[in-house]
Amino acid sequence: MKKIFILTAIAFTFTNCSKKEKLSEDSVIADNNIPNTEIDDYIYQNFQGPYNINVSYNWKESDFEMKKYLYPPTENKIKPALEIVKKIWIDAYVDIAGQEFMKKVAPRQISIAGGYNVNEDGSVTLGFADSGNKITLFKVDYLDMKNHKESKLFFHTIHHEYCHIINQKKNYSTDYKKITPSGYTASWHNVKDSDALEKGFITAYSMKDDIEDFAEMTSSMLDMTKTEWNTKINAIKNNEAKTALRKKEAFIVNYFKSEWNIDFYKLQEKVNEKVSSVLQ
Repeated sequence: MKKIFILTAIAFTFTNCSKKEKLSEDSVIADNNIPNTEIDDYIYQNFQGPYNINVSYNWKESDFEMKKYLYPPTENKIKPALEIVKKIWIDAYVDIAGQEFMKKVAPRQISIAGGYNVNEDGSVTLGFADSGNKITLFKVDYLDMKNHKESKLFFHTIHHEYCHIINQKKNYSTDYKKITPSGYTASWHNVKDSDALEKGFITAYSMKDDIEDFAEMTSSMLDMTKTEWNTKINAIKNNEAKTALRKKEAFIVNYFKSEWNIDFYKLQEKVNEKVSSVLQ
């Protein structure tokens, strides 16, 4: 029976192959000469051309984690989101550090997704940086400049992830993690931000490790004016915690000046100026 089955299958194959079928004249090979859209032109003029940053907004599985409910941004949300990203991040750095800095330290790719990136534990990932070359940003479809709290969280994410890119280009001294060496913990998610402050950490997430601490400090300082920052730090009750945060602040200011010749307080002022111009 086995031999008969094989012969029958082979005969069936030959019979099917011998049939003359009319082939479609339409090519199955994708046309790579698709005209650029208005969005593509905007990306080239504002990201790719001047800074060699490619912006990926069409869905590519390789850009994102599998087993996540993610989707590309809605078309009419893409350009407005990129205009905001450019203004509060790229333009701010260029105004203070110059175009050459951004060309040198820019990620080679920005990937954007429309929805939230929800993790198995219920937490939400707003963005991440990868190997100094790529920044991924989520929830582009939900950007609303009238919602100041959510908008500032998005801005915070951009500056946090870009800080990782900067550090990956030029790392900071290991002396930084010696400021609060015993406070880093894998259980940071069980700590409230208000409690983290009293331990010498600007947010609970900054307690994860010194890498996230440095990025959280940098982005948190850029979130606020210098007056707002001083008010926040001066309100801390624990003097040791207050001293630790001032040491971290001084360390970061010195890092940006010594490694990149950037006046961090001027950058802070410029970022806040740009943020005020986009919030409604």
